[in-house]
Amino acid sequence: MAEPAPILDSSALLALVFREAGMEVVLAALDGAGITAVNQAEVVEVAARRGVDPARAAAWAEEVGITVLPFTAPMAARAGALLAAHRRAGLSLGDAACMGAGALLGRPVLTADRGWAGLGTGVEVRLLR
Repeated sequence: MAEPAPILDSSALLALVFREAGMEVVLAALDGAGITAVNQAEVVEVAARRGVDPARAAAWAEEVGITVLPFTAPMAARAGALLAAHRRAGLSLGDAACMGAGALLGRPVLTADRGWAGLGTGVEVRLLR
């Protein structure tokens, strides 16, 4: 059985589109990959701060075949619990959204954030760099 495709953190999609370190890891993980709508919003925000048209940035996920996942009430509940438990570790809402989706869907998460690996959330964390 094939292993499940990852849920991408915003850092993963940004690494790909801005050709940053780890982009090859993201490229290898694209088949079936998803990104939450919350993390998609982070991508648009970061890109806009870098001078990219927000509409252009919003199209990147679809252009590379990443499914933008609706952020559901169960995901919000899981993300909120993760955020409450790990806020002191610097976890953001976007971080918790990504990990909450991964937990609920039984999929690993792909991120550049090394701090996620030691949180003990029960979610498989794959680092892109």
